[in-house]
Formats: sequence, structure tokens, C-alpha cells
Amino acid sequence: MTLPKNMKAIDIREPGGPEVLVPVECPLPTLGDYDVLIKNSAVGVNRPDVAQRTGNYPVPPDASSLPGLEVAGEVADIGKNVSKWSIGDSVTALTHGGGYAEYTAVNEGHCLVWPNGFDANHSAAIPETYFTVQYNIFMRAGLASGERILIHGGSSGIGHAAIQLSKAKGAEVIVTAGSDEKCSFCETSGANKAINYREEDWVKIVKDYTDNQGVDVVLDIVAGDYVNRNLDVLKRDGRYAALALLGGVNAEVNMGRILRKRLTLLGSTLRPQTTEEKTAIADNLRSEVWPLMNAGQVKPNIYQTFPLEKASEAHQLMESSVHMGKIILTLDN
Repeated sequence: MTLPKNMKAIDIREPGGPEVLVPVECPLPTLGDYDVLIKNSAVGVNRPDVAQRTGNYPVPPDASSLPGLEVAGEVADIGKNVSKWSIGDSVTALTHGGGYAEYTAVNEGHCLVWPNGFDANHSAAIPETYFTVQYNIFMRAGLASGERILIHGGSSGIGHAAIQLSKAKGAEVIVTAGSDEKCSFCETSGANKAINYREEDWVKIVKDYTDNQGVDVVLDIVAGDYVNRNLDVLKRDGRYAALALLGGVNAEVNMGRILRKRLTLLGSTLRPQTTEEKTAIADNLRSEVWPLMNAGQVKPNIYQTFPLEKASEAHQLMESSVHMGKIILTLDN
């Protein structure tokens, strides 16, 4: 295909509210030897995009300054050493930034084929979310069949993916969410028990529900004052996987509880990981998660779509937290 010299994109004018997301025209990204150029059909919106927009998520020196961490589209060009993909292939990809644009350059190892029956929107909803969940719950925390997991923010994109993958693994799933409607959504998605944290004491309910045994794994996006409560509901040899810090970065922890219960604390963010580490996660998804998606057992829930040029409205929705599942930006191709 003939490539244009310039492309439409959404840039961050300055740190601030959704209104600082502005349409721009800029050159196509330069391809590295192992990169593919994707002509995007859909782009996922994620919390790190919001944090980047507000100035609270520094862009790595080697990353695109444009927001956007997951895309789906067609391979439009390939670097000279690319061996896994050909021009015309439909791929979804975890990006190192630069997703809010018509074209994005991505390392070939961070791309995956669209699952069977998935359109561009559903394919774009996978990478940032499912890379994060698979890596933290299974590759690091080692959730196994027959175990129990507590997932905070169960109605979010991360939460919905975590529910589906945990159930597919044979785990019992408990979630917290911020309304009865969101709790119902979580249970429809496969959760065994959903707790409205705004109206209920989730620590007490988790203990009651598990006959005071607790859970094997906690997936936490809150931190702050949730830390000690999470430690309280973990059983012996429990694993605590922290993904985000919506409740604050600091917590005073009783180390004696960690020692007595033999607890493991895990934390990670996806973007700063190396090219090789992200490729390893993609390979794990290909072998462990793609069969579930191809079989129709696992699929993202698309809450709402917006044209790329209305990214500011998508961010307003993200910050309202009323959504259940994923928010997607679409492009006309």
C-alpha cells in the first residue's frame, strides 16, 4: 500500500483535563529494524493514558510522546528484519505509546493475530488489559485451579479480563465494585461473589463468604488504605499483586502479618518492561489465552466507542468511572 507522509493523531497540548487532548498532523513514525507499522482501525483507552495526560505518568525516553498503549489494525509496512508478519496481516498490539494515531510503530514481538470472530474494536481491547492480567495473576502470582482470588475494580477493563481468565483457570472469583449495577455486571461476567464497596464492608464479607479462610490471591488497583485490608483477607501463602495506586502510594504495613502468613507482595507496571519481557508475555498469551478467545470463552466487553478526534470525550467517560468494560477509539479506514 502507498503510505502518506503525514497522519492524524491526538496529542497532549499540556498537562491537564480532557480538553488538552488535541488533534494534530504529524509525520508517520520511523520504523526500527524489528518494527511493524500498523494502520490502526481501533485504539484502546486506558487509565495510564489519563495519567499521562495529567502529567502523572512520565513517558519513557524511548517511547512515542503520543498517548495510546493498544491498537488493532492492518500491517502497512515492516522493518528490514521482521520475520513474523507480512504487509496486510490483521494484528492487535501492545504499543510503547503512540496509539492515538492513524499509524503506530510496534515491535513485531508485541503483536498478535486477531482472535477468531473478533472485530477491530474487540481486538484493540485486548493488549494492555490482558497482558497486564495474565502477567500479574498467572505468570507472577501463580493463580491455580481451585484457588480463590479477590479482584478490586471488577467492572473495569482490567477487572472484567481478570474475572474471565480466573474463571477459565478454574478459580473462585470474588470482586468489589462501586454500585449494584456494576456488581451485577461482574456476576454476569462470571464472578462468584460481587461486593458493593461503597455500601458494604468488603473485608467482613470476604471472610464470611470464605468461612474465615480468606483468598489465595488479591489483584489490587487501589493501594493506600486498602493494603492492610488486603493483607487481612489473604490466607497463608497468599499472593498480593498490586497494579495501580488509585488510593495513594503510601501505606503503613504490619510486617509481622506478612511473616506469620508467609505472604508474597508483587508489584509491576507494564510500560517500563523491556522489549524481551513484553515479547515473553505476548508468547504466553498466544499459548494460554488465545485458545480461550478462539473458543469464545473469553472476550472483552466494549462499553462505548468514540471517533479518534473525540478522545477528550472518551477520557471524560474514563474519569467518570461509570463505564463497565472497555472504551475504544475508532478510525475510518
